[in-house]
Amino acid sequence: MIAMILEAFRLALREISRNVMRSGLTTLGIVIGVAAVIAMVTLGGGAQQKVTGDIANLGKNLLVVTPGDGRNGPPQAAIPFKIADAEAIARNVTGVDQVAPFGSSTVVAVYGSENWKTQVGGGNNPYFSVRNWVLESGRLFDDGEVRGGRMVCLIGATVRNELFGRQNPIDAKIRIGKGTCTVIGTLAPKGQSSFGQDQDNVITIPLAAYQRRISGNDDIAIIFVSAKDGVDTGRVKKALEALMHQRRHIPAGQPDNFEVNDLKEIAKVVESTTGILTALLGAIAAISLVVGGIGIMNIMLVSVTERTREIGIRLAIGALEREVLTQFLVEAATLSFIGGFLGIALGLVISAVAAPYLTIPFVMNVPIVLIAFLFSGAVGLVFGFFPARRAARLDPIEALRYE
Repeated sequence: MIAMILEAFRLALREISRNVMRSGLTTLGIVIGVAAVIAMVTLGGGAQQKVTGDIANLGKNLLVVTPGDGRNGPPQAAIPFKIADAEAIARNVTGVDQVAPFGSSTVVAVYGSENWKTQVGGGNNPYFSVRNWVLESGRLFDDGEVRGGRMVCLIGATVRNELFGRQNPIDAKIRIGKGTCTVIGTLAPKGQSSFGQDQDNVITIPLAAYQRRISGNDDIAIIFVSAKDGVDTGRVKKALEALMHQRRHIPAGQPDNFEVNDLKEIAKVVESTTGILTALLGAIAAISLVVGGIGIMNIMLVSVTERTREIGIRLAIGALEREVLTQFLVEAATLSFIGGFLGIALGLVISAVAAPYLTIPFVMNVPIVLIAFLFSGAVGLVFGFFPARRAARLDPIEALRYE
């Protein structure tokens, strides 16, 4: 059996080489179908990894508490938090590792003759920890700067590049709003998020300094809460909601005027959504494989017609029907496998070229590549079966009479 298949494969390569142009056009549908599937799945996987990575980059075991209910009204219309709310969370919620109250405003930062529009945030040292910020150079705030609200700052990579270029920014003074801050450290770059936001376009000063010199009030716009390792963030979320209900005096049955978002839950939703979209796009792209299979069937039928006399001679000298059937099935499968291989190569090249332009990682899904390759061969077998059976069932006498 193996010897027969190998001989059929040799004959298939001979027939394909005799009509290279026709064989190439026949496999074009398979090439396009497999390339589309590979490109869609690869780019979809990269987009999924990018989004989930960006969410994870926001912070480890992070919960975000914001005033207002985004479903019922804009957050800016809600009652803001106070520092006492953050202190109550740290004191009363079990499983909490760190709490970081935070506020931010858009300002123009000026250094010498350079100016740059950026986000100035007010937060203390726990903020850098819960948000996974890495110190690149310099230092964090000391206790005296935090308690006294001194105007010192840490800057992101974008602010550093725009205001200082190649200069060392440490100990330089930047004018932000109506105040001036001294740069004491720089933050390692995070890059652009999946939502198009430049995460490095930031300046962070102590919270007390921000409230006194930038916002002009003691409001807290957002509270970042990190849970301890091994603690269920869902349980911490419920405890946070219960505490906020109590502190904000929300009667039973009334809508909340705050939100607690668990980034793990958001990551799962995003991962599920992008996975479904990727599968849908891949399924749509796979339709072209069916079109390619129809093309193979048509060409194989033409091949059977052209080689009717040859088939008649083989049958007349003793070839079995299953041998003729195997020959044409192997020929159809060979065409499909060649198209599948070329399609995989084309799809990976397209993905590798497109990924940098889409600012997503190139993630090759090996199981999908193997499935696409095997599926392309299966398409050849399925659509090649009818022509092969037709060839195997030819009457030798009628086939020999065929002109």
